[in-house]
Amino acid sequence: MPYTLVITDGYMRRAVRFFKRHPELRNPYAKTLGLLELNPHHPSLRLHALSGRLAGLHSVSINLSYRITLELIIQDQQIILINVGDHDTVY
Repeated sequence: MPYTLVITDGYMRRAVRFFKRHPELRNPYAKTLGLLELNPHHPSLRLHALSGRLAGLHSVSINLSYRITLELIIQDQQIILINVGDHDTVY
């Protein structure tokens, strides 16, 4: 069963800023979201749980340099997108 991506207003503002700086990442980003909807555990996403101040969140990779942090709610088949950016920005 596919998952539902929940895109908050805060995430949308961060994504718009991200794409102003990195327009070349639109296609890899779209591919990442498509895979995330179908199977968040797909190996190419490199899904992993975060710890420390971001405990309870997960991260997936757009590419080797850029990530999306998210809240993965399995019971409702929902994925709430939190942040997008490079390693230092999202962590």
